[in-house]
Amino acid sequence: MYGAVDLGARQAAAQRRQQQAARAASASGAADGTPSAGSESAFVFDVTEETFNDDVALRSRTTPVIVDLWADWCGPCKQLSPVLEKLAGEANGAWVLAKIDVDANPRLAQAFQAQSIPMVVAIIGGQMVDAFLGAMPEAQIKQWLAQVLSVADQLGVAPAGAGADSGSGSGDAFDDLPPALSEARDAMETGDLDGAAQALEKALADVPADPLAKSWLAQVNLMRRVSSVEPADAARDAAERPDDVEAQLLLADFEMASGDAEQAFDRVLAVIKRTSGAERNTARLRLLDLFEVLPPDDERLKKARTQLTLLLF
Repeated sequence: MYGAVDLGARQAAAQRRQQQAARAASASGAADGTPSAGSESAFVFDVTEETFNDDVALRSRTTPVIVDLWADWCGPCKQLSPVLEKLAGEANGAWVLAKIDVDANPRLAQAFQAQSIPMVVAIIGGQMVDAFLGAMPEAQIKQWLAQVLSVADQLGVAPAGAGADSGSGSGDAFDDLPPALSEARDAMETGDLDGAAQALEKALADVPADPLAKSWLAQVNLMRRVSSVEPADAARDAAERPDDVEAQLLLADFEMASGDAEQAFDRVLAVIKRTSGAERNTARLRLLDLFEVLPPDDERLKKARTQLTLLLF
């Protein structure tokens, strides 16, 4: 908690957006070469509420994304951000740094439940896996990043462009992908969800049991379902229509996309428990699809599978 700053001093969001646009226009960095908040590169970029799904949620499927929540008025942020930017450059693609101005993007700050800043969050495979508050020393940040990359390795999330000195191991885990999976990966990295889905469906037609293709397709379909609806609308509809199967399943999608897999599973299991026939089968298939998003050894997945078995048999 050392160095964390209360978010109660937020300034006007419109002003922050204007400043963010100005920074993006002059993203060549400081004249003396020192990294500064708002500077952009291949591995450091600003994120807004509009670009979050593509730049963070989707990109984290193939590359670990470190999110830096900051503000111009935050002194510790000005100490921490340059360190993170420097380390992102040194990592050479092993992970990328997504910077979120909390004043310009209050809904993202709320989504991360950021009560103080600086707040740094690791997103891997669409899930928040770790976080810390305050301006830690560089040595401690490096230790934390090593742990994050270890988790990424365990989850099978390896960056496509990581350099040899990135600290994430030698070689690219996706070098030998079949053509359809390579096409899907490229489409995901550019935010082309429809193109990614088509490529993955082709990959599964060729190899129906391919676990990577099944996982990627489940993740892409999840992002497609939540991309056209506002989270607040989905939450309101589910609350107003508790017996509406589609409303409940859509909110479960949002819960899954935000990292709350257990809540998403519980919601769909509840639908399965109280329905029958076609509605129950629809919920069952959605739950099986959500299962594919997580690695098979995830404890939340194991628990939900057991509950599903008990409900069905």
